[in-house]
Amino acid sequence: MPTLRPSMTRYDRYGLTASTEQQKQSTEQQQQVRDSGGDSTTMTDEELLLLERANAERDEIFLRYDRGRKCDNIDVWEDPMFEIYTQADRYGFLHPVALSPTGHTKEAEILLQHKTEMERVKKWVKMHKNWGSAATKENLRRRVMKGIPDRMRAAIWRKLLDLDRQVQDNPGMYERMLECARARSPDIRQIDFDVNRQFRNHVFYRERYSVKQQSLFRVLAAYSMYNTEIGYCQGMSTVAAVLLMYFDEEDTFWALDVLMTNARYAMHGLYIVGFPKLMRFLEHHDKILTKCLPKLKKHLDKHDVHSVLYSLKWFFVIFIERIPFSLCLRVWDIYMMFGERVLTAMAYTILKIHKSAILRMKDMDEVTDFLQTRLHKKFGYEDDHVIKVLQNSLDELKRLKLLNLPPAAANELPTVPRGQTVEPSTKARIGHRNEQFSEREIALKETVLYRSESKNDEDDGDEQYNNGVDGQVVCTDRTATADDDDDERTEKDYDDITDDAVSQLHTGVSTGSLRTIQSFTTFDTGTSLATSLNSLVIIDSFDDYCDNDRIIEESTRL
Repeated sequence: MPTLRPSMTRYDRYGLTASTEQQKQSTEQQQQVRDSGGDSTTMTDEELLLLERANAERDEIFLRYDRGRKCDNIDVWEDPMFEIYTQADRYGFLHPVALSPTGHTKEAEILLQHKTEMERVKKWVKMHKNWGSAATKENLRRRVMKGIPDRMRAAIWRKLLDLDRQVQDNPGMYERMLECARARSPDIRQIDFDVNRQFRNHVFYRERYSVKQQSLFRVLAAYSMYNTEIGYCQGMSTVAAVLLMYFDEEDTFWALDVLMTNARYAMHGLYIVGFPKLMRFLEHHDKILTKCLPKLKKHLDKHDVHSVLYSLKWFFVIFIERIPFSLCLRVWDIYMMFGERVLTAMAYTILKIHKSAILRMKDMDEVTDFLQTRLHKKFGYEDDHVIKVLQNSLDELKRLKLLNLPPAAANELPTVPRGQTVEPSTKARIGHRNEQFSEREIALKETVLYRSESKNDEDDGDEQYNNGVDGQVVCTDRTATADDDDDERTEKDYDDITDDAVSQLHTGVSTGSLRTIQSFTTFDTGTSLATSLNSLVIIDSFDDYCDNDRIIEESTRL
């Protein structure tokens, strides 16, 4: 059994201690700043030391990605053995259990599907060659609803996002932003964390510092400097990782920018501080349920299943890891064509299709587990059927004038030119967390902690009752230890709650639901505004491919 290494602090791995040599370097750096007449003359020796360490950390992370698989400090848990998997699907996702042998009927269905897809490929190739023709414009929307063949997906997405124009209009921009990120991006540590736990059950991202992990890291690092209003926010790694399955690095960079800044998608508003577009999505989703599914809405309200508990990944990362990947790609096809209205309609479609099943569920945890976990593994309906229902939902919501979101605020699209070199603030470069909380944040945090502790007390009471002897309750040392562990967990998991992100949320949240919204954390990064959703989108309790305990421990400590 391998020995466990002691948990490292943020800078231990660089061998930086408060030695005489280090203090000498800090003094020299401070003198250089003063001699240059910079505005950092007010920085203390401690801040200069932390800045030096942050720069060393960024350089060391870039060096590891530059070396790729030749890196000599890859942990065992970061690089799972291929032998644990026995089956890969057509999209590159690995599965630990082999698919059961198919009968003749299933084989016939597969052959029919293959033949149908090949016939569609011929039509799509013809449309791609004549993209600007009247016939293509006439048939495009109908054929997108039928599904883009996977082998044509990259070419068609490229056309729908107009990537050729983006690349031609911005020659050399990607390389310049990557060099800027290497020199000054304050988001490198968080990007490194997220790349390491993104799609680790996929052949592209399974190996630590693989080619695709290197590409994903560079794309996110470059974009953190290109769009300084966002910087980097958790969730962007998921979107970029899917794009990288079909594009190269530079195309992925520009595809990500189109999704963020084009008015058709406007995902910029999802990732800036306060998440204003996410709040609009949630509010509009509740309005649709009240109008179209009142019985289901009442059932969800009865069990305190608020939309924020189950729909964050629906809107935040376009249903990734909430529905089967094959269906998710079909939704992405339609989203590329029609834009944000598809997310609203698909969220409504999921609940409409599974209305009867949800109404039979008796508590919050059962509902959230169904919508967050079980549907991803087994949706229960064929993809074609779901897309037909989605088409009906689009038409229904259009008739009811509920298809489009309420008007957006001005800041939901970029307000400053992108691609300008911006020097992050001192706090941003050091990586200090914004620890100023409003009264509303403090009150919500206390409510969450109270409900969590109450739930822990109930669980402990049940355990003590079950451990009783002859009708008497027996209190054991193990129970006392569990109390201490629970207290530590609640303080750690629910550390920070951001004002704008939770101001519209109800406070009736149970412990089980907090697995979904463990914390909203905002880092004060000056002009960079790099916002992080710790555990909101990326870390799930059922993730079998990463050492989540270690990631959570280090993320919350930093």
